[in-house]
Amino acid sequence: MNLERLSVKKLFLLAEAGMTVSMVAVSAILFVVTGEIWMLLGGGLLTACALIWMMLLAMSFGKRLSLFTGKLCRLLDSMISGGKEIERAGDRETLFDRILFRLSRLYGITEENRCRVDRERQELQTLVSDISHQVKMPVSNLKMVTDTLLERQVTEQERTEFLQGIRSQTDKLDFLFQALVKTSRLETGAVQLEKKDSLLMDTLAKAMSGIVYGAEKKGIAVTVDCPENLRLPHDGRWTAEALFNLLDNAVKYTLPGGKISVLVEQWEMYVKLDVSDTGKGISESSQAAVFRRFYREEEVHSQPGVGIGLYLAREIITRQGGYIKVVSEVGKGSTFSVFLPWK
Repeated sequence: MNLERLSVKKLFLLAEAGMTVSMVAVSAILFVVTGEIWMLLGGGLLTACALIWMMLLAMSFGKRLSLFTGKLCRLLDSMISGGKEIERAGDRETLFDRILFRLSRLYGITEENRCRVDRERQELQTLVSDISHQVKMPVSNLKMVTDTLLERQVTEQERTEFLQGIRSQTDKLDFLFQALVKTSRLETGAVQLEKKDSLLMDTLAKAMSGIVYGAEKKGIAVTVDCPENLRLPHDGRWTAEALFNLLDNAVKYTLPGGKISVLVEQWEMYVKLDVSDTGKGISESSQAAVFRRFYREEEVHSQPGVGIGLYLAREIITRQGGYIKVVSEVGKGSTFSVFLPWK
């Protein structure tokens, strides 16, 4: 007999039939052995009581099983439909509640995974859209310049100007791809930041070396106030990248003849590094948005850049347990403050 194919009701009926036959047989044997009629009557009475209790047990179990299957079906339907509200298991330590509790946990894990996949898909769509938007303009400019060079005769001066334009657009694309590679390596964990106890001045010097030419070209005065023997645990290479992005932005948006200052202060739990400029400033409504990937204010689209430097800087500092904030006023400049923890 294949018990797996039998329903619970049939199993109980078989159990009742077996119990009845067994008790009747025992009663009959006792009657034959003793010859006492009360043995037969007692056996019949016991059989009747056992049948009644067995029927009550079957009805109770059937009701519990029906409630359990109802809850289970509702939970599974909710999981299939992606519903947010599900029926939670009770606090009782019964077999049914334990099963429902584990199914509820499974549903919660599944829902979290689904939400994470949806977020990642949305982020991927946004990233692809942003990259497409950033690449579209340089590619269009390159096509326009090359078509002009191919379709008509140009003077040597015009040819030089067109080639300079091509170089400018390819530099922009190269910068975009390099920034995306760095960001991707950080976000995917391909690069793990290694905090080592080292001089902050050395890291700051690496960052400063990248903006010296641009600052001199615009006549911008740069001052640095940092203790030469200040040491703290940080990733020198990536922290220099973050500081360079802040300094590079300061040079871009500071008018010729302006000033940029770097001030380092030692706090109880953090080292605070301020990068201040006398540039155009950032409106209060835009200050929270400047750290978004590819964000650029409308009035600065004429300036070189793709709007990823501040996003990358924040990622680098945050992954070392620090944070960045900005204080700015339109027309009076900005101060970006980097906080790096001592530990």
